[in-house]
Amino acid sequence: MVNYDDITTDRQLADLCDELRSATSIEFDTEFVSERTYRPQLCLVQVAWANGRMAVIDTLAVSDVSPFWKLITEGDHETVVHAGREELAFALASVGRRPQRLFDVQIAAGMVGYEYPAGWGSLNSKILGEKINKGETRTNWHHRPLSQHQIEYALSDVVNLKLIRDKLHEKLAGLDRVAWFEDEMRAWQDSVEQTLSRDRWRRVSRISGLSPRSLAVVRELWQWREQEAERRNCPVKRVLRDDLIAELAKRRISDPTRMMAVRGLDRGDLKRAAPALAKCVSRAMDLPEGELPRGAPREGATPEALLVQFLFSALGSICRSAKIAPSIVGTVADVRELVAHQLGMRQHDDEPPALRSGWRGEIVGNVIDELLDGKVAIRIGNPRSGHPLEFVPTEK
Repeated sequence: MVNYDDITTDRQLADLCDELRSATSIEFDTEFVSERTYRPQLCLVQVAWANGRMAVIDTLAVSDVSPFWKLITEGDHETVVHAGREELAFALASVGRRPQRLFDVQIAAGMVGYEYPAGWGSLNSKILGEKINKGETRTNWHHRPLSQHQIEYALSDVVNLKLIRDKLHEKLAGLDRVAWFEDEMRAWQDSVEQTLSRDRWRRVSRISGLSPRSLAVVRELWQWREQEAERRNCPVKRVLRDDLIAELAKRRISDPTRMMAVRGLDRGDLKRAAPALAKCVSRAMDLPEGELPRGAPREGATPEALLVQFLFSALGSICRSAKIAPSIVGTVADVRELVAHQLGMRQHDDEPPALRSGWRGEIVGNVIDELLDGKVAIRIGNPRSGHPLEFVPTEK
């Protein structure tokens, strides 16, 4: 039997927050459901702090959870999470601020050589040698009452957070990467905030390669879908699927009757929405050229594509040798951006590419620069080793 405080009233939550104010470290996780509502519905918050103390906040029973989010974003404690994107989003939505001194063990693990992104069970197994029961991964956390087994499963997401954090911090310090990690946490939170606040329409699938005018149609339809989903409090894709947005953007049809010829738009609610959808298309078609969104360059559309693929493979070898997960360092797009910068294909006043900045520049940017300049060559060492590629200086 796991010992924990069961928080089901506002008074109990206030008492918990009073106790947490003196904690130097607060570890927490959330359980939520997102299949039925516009925004994920928070159902449970599991908290751990000094000397193994734990609590479960029933957010469906407590009338106002904002005191907890206010506490998390204030004071001088460290906040420890695993894969904390949703936890950050909940804090921003509730009180408009970030959790205090956030330490995400998933990011820390990637920066000391573990896989990224690593699941909670994987981190427990590889760092502590413990196996986490995954029997409740499909739990409907909105259902009440929750069983003791479900509660204990939820608490297993926080019980080892501090211990894993400490072991990862020790590895970060041993590799002299604590400052790198702190920089990455700030940049990651900046990225999440930007994703939540602007240009989210670009995440609509199947829009790669569309013209600026068609992208304007996507943006208008996306904004309508967001407003409609919020009004109906339902998931956005239940209002209008991504593939239908992309198809309407390609066709750029502004006549409601002709829209009904598009397969998938013959649903009753979409028939009724046809005039509104047509207005979205018309607004996009009437925009001046200077107000159209810019499209991203198409994958493989430049003569440098082969060079980018080669350097992306090199990036993986560089990262593995440096004991850092390649996927946390950069993507193919990041390598493409670096190549464009090095070959003079970007404006001089653009920001430096990600792989030339901060700790990424130290790990991979300098090596890739030397490869591009011909100062370093790649050869195959032991083809059976985990690191078959070797980087050797060229003879001048």
